[in-house]
Formats: sequence, C-alpha cells, structure tokens
Amino acid sequence: MRKIIILSMISLDGVMQGPGRPEEDTSGGFIYGGWVAPYGDEEYDKAVEDELKPADYLLGRKTFEIWADYWPGHADFWPSINEGTKYVLSGTMKKSDWKNSVFLNSLEGIRKIKNTTGPDIQVWGSSEVIQLLLKHDLVDELRLKIHPLTLGKGKKLFDNSAKAAAFTLTDHTVTTTGVILANYKRSGKVKTGSVGV
Repeated sequence: MRKIIILSMISLDGVMQGPGRPEEDTSGGFIYGGWVAPYGDEEYDKAVEDELKPADYLLGRKTFEIWADYWPGHADFWPSINEGTKYVLSGTMKKSDWKNSVFLNSLEGIRKIKNTTGPDIQVWGSSEVIQLLLKHDLVDELRLKIHPLTLGKGKKLFDNSAKAAAFTLTDHTVTTTGVILANYKRSGKVKTGSVGV
C-alpha cells in the first residue's frame, strides 16, 4: 500500500492558496499570491529540497493546470516532476500533453492507486482533493509549513468535512523567519475522555 502525503504551505489561519507567485491562483479574487516569498531561509530551502525527491503526485484539476503550464519548462529546478506520474482528479479533464499524466474521475480511483505498490503519492495544492482525502481518512502524513501571517479569505487546508483522526508529530523545526516546519504521521483514532477540574 502506498502512502498519501499532504505537503502544504499554510498561513496561521489555514489559507493555502497561491503561495508561490502573485498570478498563481487568483480565483475568488485572491490578491495575496506569492505570500511565502519573505519567509525563505536555509532551513526552509532545505525542507523544500527534501520534498522534491522522486514521487508520484495526486492533484486537482486547477493545480494540475497551473503545474502543467509551469513545470515542464522549469524542470531543471525539479527534475523528477516530469518523470513522476501525475494523477489528476477531474470530472472534466481527460488528457494532457504533459507526459505521465493519468486522469481519475472518482474517489474509488484514488483508493485503487493507494492500494498498489510504488512510490509515495504527494499531494501539493489541490485544496478540494485534500479535503476529500481527509473526509475519507486517506491521508497518511501531513508535512506542513506554517507561516506567521494571516490571510483571511482564500482556499483553506481544512474544512468541516475532515474525519476525526489522530496524528503524531514526527519532526519539527522553527526557521529563522518564524515558519514552523511540522511533519505528522497518521496514528489512529481520536481519543476522548474527561478532564478533571
């Protein structure tokens, strides 16, 4: 069985939209694109570099379109991106010229891929796909870069549909710019109990 790993840059209020470039994702009138730029440092760059190792990818249509427009021409920075399989969950898109792109139209397609052998499956961007995975308890790891700012409106990492689940912190660093790099591994069900007063 393959692991599904969520990699996300988020604000303190959970916004994950348009972190890389001003024009990356302006949907919904989002005006803060490129908000991660002031927070780079050596530790941050090392964490990103570690995440760019060969993998397969699960993306929503919007993230896929952004990537397909950018990464084929910038693969010198991320050589494995063109070689990894890009699984795209979309009800409308069926094909692409970007090599190694496979289109899925259902949650069942994701489950089938997860139950095969192969490299880890990374999910970048793709807020709706992430929320679907969390709702159906299909997330094995969360690798979060929590930035010290709030953005208010924008696409969020979590919504109210996520299934209750427990995660264990497996690694963490605070960068010189105040970004919390936190990796969590799925550890079971949420435990409840009473707290003495």
